[in-house]
Amino acid sequence: MILPGERSGRDPARSIRRGPSRVPPEVVAATQRDRLLDAVVRTVAELGYAGARVSDICQAAGVTRPVFYDQFSGKEEAFLAAHRHGTAVVIRRMEEAVAGQADWVAGVHAALRVLLAILAEVPAFATMAVVEIDAVGPAGRLVREQLRLRLRRLFVGCPNPPAGLPIELLVDAAVGGVYATVYRYISAGRHAELPDLLRPLTHFAVAPFVGPEEAVRRLELAEAAGGGWRKPDLPCANA
Repeated sequence: MILPGERSGRDPARSIRRGPSRVPPEVVAATQRDRLLDAVVRTVAELGYAGARVSDICQAAGVTRPVFYDQFSGKEEAFLAAHRHGTAVVIRRMEEAVAGQADWVAGVHAALRVLLAILAEVPAFATMAVVEIDAVGPAGRLVREQLRLRLRRLFVGCPNPPAGLPIELLVDAAVGGVYATVYRYISAGRHAELPDLLRPLTHFAVAPFVGPEEAVRRLELAEAAGGGWRKPDLPCANA
């Protein structure tokens, strides 16, 4: 699946050509929706959620306002649809990366490598999904919390921490710390530097469960087996 914001909503290759052979209405609607999701991401990343207007989104998608309102009740619903769709794509790619690892530390390393690479490769989506979600209000905070709960799945099967340390608290701290660091880099426009965080963030996430020295040893094994950051196999923008 292609991440919202990877493509331009006005890409001529995505236009619906007029002619004697009618395109089925469901195909037209699906194409328009996809273009609108791309437009939401790019417009919000450029103008901010508060500054983005429905007319701006329609212009970026190359559709009319009636078409927009056929799909969404307003800007908030369109934003949340793009956010849910995009984060589902990211989570699925992370889970696929984890599934290929036999070791928990290597799985966390692989998942974070995918996450950081995607956010670096599609900065518009990173800005929209991580930073601008705060401007949406209660609905945005709910979606963000749902995302953080899904990120907790990375810690399923993690080793038990030292005696006396509550595992739930450690997991929350690890997820929150990774999220906060990624947020800080994205909000500062430092998207391209995100892959450089792979080693420190992985160490931060796993050290409370395996110990700092063991975290370094197993992280080096994960890096040797899977390499450091590399450009992810994102779908072609014209696919």
